Amino acid sequence: MPEDLVIYDISRTLGVDALVYPGDTPFRREPVTTLFQGGASEVSDLHMSAHSGTHIDAPAHFIPGGKTIDQYSPEAFVLPAEVVAIQEGKSIRPTALAGIAWPEGGAVLFRTQNLETTRDPDGKCPDDFVHLSAEAAELCAQQGLTLIGLDAISIDPLEDPQFPAHRALLSRNILILEGIDLSGVSEGAYTLVCLPLKIAGGEAAPVRAVLFPSHWGSAGSSRSR
Repeated sequence: MPEDLVIYDISRTLGVDALVYPGDTPFRREPVTTLFQGGASEVSDLHMSAHSGTHIDAPAHFIPGGKTIDQYSPEAFVLPAEVVAIQEGKSIRPTALAGIAWPEGGAVLFRTQNLETTRDPDGKCPDDFVHLSAEAAELCAQQGLTLIGLDAISIDPLEDPQFPAHRALLSRNILILEGIDLSGVSEGAYTLVCLPLKIAGGEAAPVRAVLFPSHWGSAGSSRSR
């Protein structure tokens, strides 16, 4: 790995700052044996939803017969990506998408005011967060993208039972990356790596998502942010 490579970790930490969607199983790590109580090893059980923390939704989440997580090859989760800052509003509207450098076959990741309003040590999901409007989702779906990401637990608002943004994207086989943390990441071009757990028949899976600069610079040192 190049010494000057900067890696931006855009994943939320399960058990610390990962939000829980209402009705989902909260993340819980339960020790089975522990070195601190005389055990020969440290072993734990994990209890969670497939949509815990930073995670990817596959088409099977809403589309009958849609692709499941295990049906994708690893390269589907290594993509050119554009980070786009959305400054105002409670929903991302088509007007906010003007001028985006859409990466053909790649990903667009939206950084919003959710950075300041959706952190809770108990994982409580706020009732109101910046989401992707149905109209903006339709526009995104026309750009030849592979993935859309947002720094919220869902791209749709909690109060809309129709999930229009999910359906607009997943029906076109566009993956959805939710619960990302883009604090400290500037707008611009990157390479996204977001490999999910390979779950048989999975409609979703947690990921460890990271960004690399689109070109690995010649200055600085390798570090995670």
